[in-house]
Amino acid sequence: MTQNLIISFQKSKSEIPYFATMLTRLDWYILKKFFVTFIFCMLLFTVIAVAVDSSEKTDDFVKANLTTHQIIFGYYIGFIPFIWGLLYPLFVFIAVIFFTSKMALQSEVIAILASGVTFWRWLRPYIVGGFVFAAILWVANQYVIPQANEIRSNFQAKYLDRNNFQRITSTYYMRADANTYVGVKEYDTTTKHATGFFMERIRDGKVYFNMRADAMRWDTAKRKWLLTNAVERTIDSMKETIKTQDQLYINLNLKPADLRRDDYLKDKLTTPKLVQFINAEEARGIEGLNTLKVEQHRRSATPFTVLLLTVIGAVIAGRKTRGGSGLHLAIGIGIAALFIMSDRFSTVFSTKSNLPPLLAAWIPNIVFSFVAYYMYRKAPK
Repeated sequence: MTQNLIISFQKSKSEIPYFATMLTRLDWYILKKFFVTFIFCMLLFTVIAVAVDSSEKTDDFVKANLTTHQIIFGYYIGFIPFIWGLLYPLFVFIAVIFFTSKMALQSEVIAILASGVTFWRWLRPYIVGGFVFAAILWVANQYVIPQANEIRSNFQAKYLDRNNFQRITSTYYMRADANTYVGVKEYDTTTKHATGFFMERIRDGKVYFNMRADAMRWDTAKRKWLLTNAVERTIDSMKETIKTQDQLYINLNLKPADLRRDDYLKDKLTTPKLVQFINAEEARGIEGLNTLKVEQHRRSATPFTVLLLTVIGAVIAGRKTRGGSGLHLAIGIGIAALFIMSDRFSTVFSTKSNLPPLLAAWIPNIVFSFVAYYMYRKAPK
């Protein structure tokens, strides 16, 4: 089989220019192995992940009196894409090592290179396959996986999380618009009720309007906030005017959803909505947005990781060794572990320190680009 592919490839070299983009039979042979092995790895790990997750959540499913239909279509239809997105680069990496190692053990790689094919030319189908998988992941990261995460997170918040409501116990202060700052001391997301409301309006760097209220509640019918025991103070250069009202409806550029701290928010917003949310929060003066920004940039950085790990996996597994596939897998898992650790470290430095989110998302790729180049230079050709 390998000899026929090599003969076909040698004939094609005389008919097609070297720089042509047309794929030969040898390319399709490698790509077919790449895609088939990837699908096998993805399905295998999906079954394992679902089995482990379901065993951990069985008690919660029983306590919530959920049917099999609710569990499958309300939770696992969102959980499976979440796992795919999380482990996608690892699926590609293991698939490359697995089938390339098998080719190396059967001396197929040696036969291909001995026929006059350059090492870089042998890598071409791997790079093409890596680009295809990277493009699929990029589209999924931007739009598909966030929608699946919304299904999964809504299910977890409703049935699995112990505390289905959140309470802001410390003062919550934010910028409602260019000149208005509002805050509350405590907010209950279940009743949409807040206590200790205060609002200030600024003009020329000075406070000219101040409002306080004992409580604030969202009126769903009028879609406005209802204040209780509100006190308004208007200040000018000559005097101060005080006005007291038992109840007062006000319009604010602030909705109940803005006061709820959603742990799943960064995962379930599509990229356009995530960028819009970050910009809106920055306009309000909210701090601590680096976690969201790292997530935004990582959605573009991870597809490049797929391409990078494809090249590294091919270079590692292309060498015939006595340890066979086991040794190749051990080396590959070690590299993958180092990659994941560097990714987590950069994220922590960005969220807890001053590391720019863009750099935090791309540092692992930058570092392992040099690793890939070094391994390529040292690979036997």
